[in-house]
Amino acid sequence: MTDLPGIPPRARWPERVGRHVLPRCASTNAEALRLVPMLAGPAWILALEQFAGRGRRGRIWHMPAGNFAASLALKPQGGPAGASLYSFVAALALHDALALACGPSARLAIKWPNDVLLNGGKVAGILLESAGTGQELAALAVGIGVNLAASPSADQLEEGAVPAVSVLGETGHAVAPGDFLDILAPAFAHWQAQLESRGFAPIRAAWLARAAGMGQPVTARTGSVSRRGIFEGIDQQGALMLRMAAGCEIIPAADIHFDGAC
Repeated sequence: MTDLPGIPPRARWPERVGRHVLPRCASTNAEALRLVPMLAGPAWILALEQFAGRGRRGRIWHMPAGNFAASLALKPQGGPAGASLYSFVAALALHDALALACGPSARLAIKWPNDVLLNGGKVAGILLESAGTGQELAALAVGIGVNLAASPSADQLEEGAVPAVSVLGETGHAVAPGDFLDILAPAFAHWQAQLESRGFAPIRAAWLARAAGMGQPVTARTGSVSRRGIFEGIDQQGALMLRMAAGCEIIPAADIHFDGAC
């Protein structure tokens, strides 16, 4: 494993974690869920070409050549509520990996619930999908997409969405997908160990320290319902805390839009 030019040495690949690189697949999340029953432990699945990727709420995730699409296949402990916290683990790992890949001048922040911003634009997204019934999950796929080489054009984004950016476009750093996985996997293993040994509290504290838009006005949209208030942070389960005129409202799931600069 070689280090990237100008970037501090990377941590070693985590023990007992598999690494599978596919030339092409429809969806790394689908492949991860398919493979879990056959795996002895966690494993990363990286696709050099993904042709049917998706984001939250069934949205299309565009993947130009040279971008990053990978999923971590896990057999999660606990039920759906506990599994959802791996989204925050993934966000922290992405923040750490991008800090190495982008260099010290890059402005990085985490946007609730599942995006990472670079210089104010969306550079990465996270999608968790699971298999199982009720409170017993047989498999969890932690899907991660990063605009390493290119970003979608404005006409490919939803109205009001944060503009998309790429690592190459913002920093001039050309990072290969396999090299990025080599820095992402150890970062994920670090934060996963924190969650599984110490609970959500240290994850929440670290996430809040990196959060975009704290204390600023945002609009939270769930379906056709929009609520505007001040972004107060996240609660002990990772739900959005929105301060409104009538008090603080807890919102488990929504899309948020910044009403001002973040």
